[in-house]
Amino acid sequence: MARRHYNRGSGNPLPSSYRNKALLIITLTALYTAFLYRSGGAGKFLGSSGRIAPDPNLSAAAMNGLAAMASARRKLQIATWNIAAINNNPFEYWITYDENPSYEKIMTDIEAFLEQPGEKDVPVSAVFTEEMFGQLEKRMDGVGWDNVRSYWDGDFKNRKIISGFMKDPLLGSKRLASMPDRITNTINVLGSDEPVCRPTVINMYGGDLSTLPLWWSEWERFMFDTPLSISNKGETVTQPPFKMLQPIKKAKYPDITEAEEKVSLPLQTMCGAIFDAILVHMMNTVAQPDVWQGLKKTMVENLNKQKVPHTLDILENVYGSSDIITLQEVSGSLIDQARRRALGQKFWIVAPGELDAVRDQNSVIFLSKETFPAGPSAEITPLVEASFEEGVKVPIANGDILAITATDRDGIPFVIASFHGDTNGLATKPVLSAIVKAMHSDSALITHKLIFGLDANTYEKAKPGKQQDVLEWGKHYVSYDLTSCWGDVPNPANYTTFNSRTYLQPQLNKACKKSDKRANGDVNPKDFILFGKGDFRIDRTWKDNTGEKKYIEDMAFPTLNFPSDHGILATVIEPVTPS
Repeated sequence: MARRHYNRGSGNPLPSSYRNKALLIITLTALYTAFLYRSGGAGKFLGSSGRIAPDPNLSAAAMNGLAAMASARRKLQIATWNIAAINNNPFEYWITYDENPSYEKIMTDIEAFLEQPGEKDVPVSAVFTEEMFGQLEKRMDGVGWDNVRSYWDGDFKNRKIISGFMKDPLLGSKRLASMPDRITNTINVLGSDEPVCRPTVINMYGGDLSTLPLWWSEWERFMFDTPLSISNKGETVTQPPFKMLQPIKKAKYPDITEAEEKVSLPLQTMCGAIFDAILVHMMNTVAQPDVWQGLKKTMVENLNKQKVPHTLDILENVYGSSDIITLQEVSGSLIDQARRRALGQKFWIVAPGELDAVRDQNSVIFLSKETFPAGPSAEITPLVEASFEEGVKVPIANGDILAITATDRDGIPFVIASFHGDTNGLATKPVLSAIVKAMHSDSALITHKLIFGLDANTYEKAKPGKQQDVLEWGKHYVSYDLTSCWGDVPNPANYTTFNSRTYLQPQLNKACKKSDKRANGDVNPKDFILFGKGDFRIDRTWKDNTGEKKYIEDMAFPTLNFPSDHGILATVIEPVTPS
């Protein structure tokens, strides 16, 4: 059986008050299961049909454990939460910020600026000036790049800042402004907990952007005079940001011309500078610099810099009584900080054996040390990944799936899984099928009880063939004799997300007007907790977008107090005992 070892994390010794009988059951079950895994005995019990038959000893332990749990009237509290949200740009998504009316006014004024600019739609050269371009040209010539003055004089300087630049769909498809933004927006540097940010409106940059000359001097210095040490394929590389830019290839972005491809480095640098200049100009036009910059500072502190502490506070103070917590899109920093806090004393904090260090988005499981005193037994993620249907490409990445085994204090063996689905939810059904297949391929695992918390990325009104419909997802899990915290048939209008992009981000084609936040945003029933229909029944279920065990419908989030764009989902289940 494929399995991995991992560091469970540090913590205080378990309390001495656990019953000797429970510990004996757990120890014997864990030892026997481990013996089967290591000796190859697991998976060898074949029934007359040729299918894997459950190991009789483990089946008995599971049944006895459920009976003991029912007799003691114990229940399981489970929570799941995709904790990701805003990463670098505090303005990217509409948030609920009732405490400061300036937020909504600024965002709606920016929307109006872009949708109905009128006389504000001035030429690019009125914002990113001839003098600025001349200085940029000198810099780019100095590093040996081809000259792009012909593009400036013959095209870009005469474009209107909104209709000809910000809302030009071809500029977007060529990636001439969004590509340099993606690479240089926020740079994680070695030896520092704080990233380095390009001087722009749409990241955590804290310098003064009250005038275009102030912005330009800092932008030029950042791009060409600021060597940064980064990790590149395991090696330390020190270079200024302009050297981090990548050529834009026609093979990948067919709208770019062959001539533009040849000069894509200086051309995207020029377009990136124009883009940032327009953002600074718009913000200083719709609001006084001290107003919008003060607002940004507060938002950065709460949405970005304090995101991990806020998340851990909610888990610790509101959901610390859970028996199992499954998390998705978890950073390595959050895992480390959780283990150092009281959470690390209360829970086994289990991360994948192969952490995703590039995207830094991992599925993680917290197991209560009181409920699972022996901790996790093994990681079976490799077995799950090996169980996908042959020849079918499933859109997953390292860190998306975590599946482990563990035995609770009553001796019940569990498979516990956490999963982050792809944007369209097309991996969700294949991943569940692979988990079930993996469990049924092994005589030990087939006796385990499944608990599966996930961001399924399912949709109320899915695009056929392109997105996962939530009702079809319900039929899928029911076909495996599983149910969910929402029952066998999920309510398509029972939403766990409500987010929509603003006009202050590079992909304006995805921007939502204030009046369309509800209609055009991501408002969908995405999060689930699954378990065996014959093993447990629901006692109660709730969702939470406040961090206070309550959910406010029709409220866009994250907020300054709730740091994710997914609600927390929690359920309490109790064992089903044979009649």
